[in-house]
Amino acid sequence: MKYLTPHVKDRLRQYYYLTRLDRPIGIYLLLWPMLWALLIASHGKPNLLVLFVFVSGVVLMRSAGCVINDFADRKIDPHVERTKHRPIASGKVSSKEALWLFVGLSLTAFILVLLTNILTVLLSFAGLLLAAIYPFMKRYTHLPQVVLGMAFAWSVPMAFAAQTGYVPRIAWLVYAVTVVWTVIYDTMYAMADRDEDLKIGVKSTAILFGDADRMILFVLQILMFFGLYLLGSKTAMAWPYYVSLLVAMGFAAYQQYLIREREPRKCFAAFLNNSWLGASIFIGVLLSAYYDKISHLFN
Repeated sequence: MKYLTPHVKDRLRQYYYLTRLDRPIGIYLLLWPMLWALLIASHGKPNLLVLFVFVSGVVLMRSAGCVINDFADRKIDPHVERTKHRPIASGKVSSKEALWLFVGLSLTAFILVLLTNILTVLLSFAGLLLAAIYPFMKRYTHLPQVVLGMAFAWSVPMAFAAQTGYVPRIAWLVYAVTVVWTVIYDTMYAMADRDEDLKIGVKSTAILFGDADRMILFVLQILMFFGLYLLGSKTAMAWPYYVSLLVAMGFAAYQQYLIREREPRKCFAAFLNNSWLGASIFIGVLLSAYYDKISHLFN
């Protein structure tokens, strides 16, 4: 860094904040379901190249998603206390710069996908489309969280395609579970911003659900865990997986406790807590995949 000019250092610093690399929660939330899928598709032995491509792709596409989101919200963010200091909203990064950065990140991710197979490459186009249109949905529908879920979960069928060469039916169960989970945690996020969103006319599931938000989230949590139970049953998961579901249920219950009074700060804390929920399921899938080997060590 000492060999870079002050201008280049400043640009890199602003791009760092624009891509939210200082706040990696979005990377974690994208990463966990992709890893669930890759472990299931590979029976616990993912191809190392595929693993590298998808972990790198998660970081790149999450960063690209943040850039295009802030570009879409460039006229809204300056009026919101929490977002008015973001690089585009504060004028530190131009709209043109942001678009070029989005294109650069997306192209880099696409080049990585080219290292896989043709089916994965074809699926990547749908993933890019979903990532690009999501930020604009909050102007036209109260269900932008559903579109976000569809975009976030798209790494699931892609992971199966890259690892196995096709997308089995079980992949779509993981996909559906991930979409529901995304709607849950992003609604919690939207609950933290609901008052400001109402003032500026931005739509969300938090606004759509209104006073029924906690109950609807509870129903969605039940649906998600039912899907995860079916996933375990249909893939013959070992008992550590079901223990991980109990742990994840504990996190879900804690999130309900946090949002009980709809206090913005605690709603945001509930959103952040979902990374632990996703991690617990990942650990369960991982331990299940290696259960036979682990059990032999104690016999």
